[in-house]
Amino acid sequence: MASTFKTFLANDITTTKTLLHEAIPITGTIVSGTYTGPIDSNIKTFSHGMFESVYDYPYLSSSANHIFDITAGYASGSKYQSGSGADGFPAGTTQDAKKINIYNQFAQVLVPYDVSGNIQQFDQDGDISAGGTKMDSCYFISFSRLLTKDEIKKGNFRFSFYMNNTGTNGLPDVNGRLGKKTLGDYGAATSYKVNSPTGEYGLILTSSTSDTEFSVGHIYYQAGVLVLTSSVVTNQLCFGGAAPISANTLTGTLEDAFKSCSIDQIADGIRFATDNIDFNNTTELNSTMYFCRANTNEYNYSANPTYLSESKIVVKGDNAFAEPVSYITTVGLYSADNELLATAKVSEPLKKAVSNEVTLRVRLDY
Repeated sequence: MASTFKTFLANDITTTKTLLHEAIPITGTIVSGTYTGPIDSNIKTFSHGMFESVYDYPYLSSSANHIFDITAGYASGSKYQSGSGADGFPAGTTQDAKKINIYNQFAQVLVPYDVSGNIQQFDQDGDISAGGTKMDSCYFISFSRLLTKDEIKKGNFRFSFYMNNTGTNGLPDVNGRLGKKTLGDYGAATSYKVNSPTGEYGLILTSSTSDTEFSVGHIYYQAGVLVLTSSVVTNQLCFGGAAPISANTLTGTLEDAFKSCSIDQIADGIRFATDNIDFNNTTELNSTMYFCRANTNEYNYSANPTYLSESKIVVKGDNAFAEPVSYITTVGLYSADNELLATAKVSEPLKKAVSNEVTLRVRLDY
C-alpha cells in the first residue's frame, strides 16, 4: 500500500502577494455632523476634551462605524504656548498643556527622535536632517483601521476644504463657504518618504507639482494619520461647532483659534471647513500555494479499512486483473512531525489510478 505522506519539494511550494484596493469617500456632510439626525449626533466628544470622534451614523446607534478622530496641538516653544507673547499673541492660552502633549504624542510616534533622544518636530519637506521649516502647530486626523485596512494607497489621497466662511449670529453658514482648495499627496506613488518609525509617508501638497515648497502636511500610509499645519486654513472662521463660543460672536480664524479655542472647538472648525476626503485603502493578501502531486504510481490504494475485504480490493470486484483505483476526497497538510495543520476538500471525489496523474493546488490566504 502506498505511503500516506509525501514531502513537498522546493518546486511544489510558491508564494504570492496581492494588493486589493477599495475606494473610501468621506463626504463633508458626514464630517460636519449634518449628514443624519440632529446636528453633530455622529460626533462624539469626551470629558477630557482632547479629541473628537467622527462616526458615519449617530454614535449611540449600534449601526455606527468609527471613521476617524480629530485633534490639534502645538510644540513646546511655539508662538501659541502660554506666556510666549510671540507675534502679538497674549500670554495665557486654552488647554495649553494638553495641546503640547498631543503634539508631542504624535511627534514621538511619527517622527524619529534625534541622536540625544529628544522629540523632534514635524518637518515641512520631510528632510529632517537638513533642518528647514518646521510645522510646530498642526491638526491631526487619525483614520480608523476599518477604513485604511493595511495602509492608504500612495498617490491618491485627496482632502478638499473651504478657505473662507461667513456666518451670522455666531453660527456657520453652509452657503457662505468660499474658496475651495484640494490638497493631495501628488506624485507620492513614486516619491515618498521612509524616515518615519511607522513606515512610509507622503507630503501633502497644495498643487500637483512635486515642489516640496508647497507642502502643508504629511499622510502616514501605514499608520493612517493625516498631519496638517495650522496655517493651511488661515481664513476659515472658527465657530466652535453649532454653538458659538460666546453668543453672537465669531472667534476669528482657525489659526488664531489655536490660542483662544479649546481643542474641541478647533476640531469643530476644521470639520466644518471640510468638503470631502477621498483615498483608496490597501489590503495585502498573502498566499502560499502547495501543489500536491499524485504521480502515476502514487495514491492508487486507500488506507480506509473498507477498501479491502478478505484481502481483496473491493472496487476491483471479481476482476483480478483490474488496475487498483482510489478516489481522492481530501488533502491534508502536515507539519514535519506529522501533525495535521490544515485540510482541503475537493468538490467531488477524483478518481486516481495507475493510468492517470493528479495535481491539486491548495491555497492558503493570510
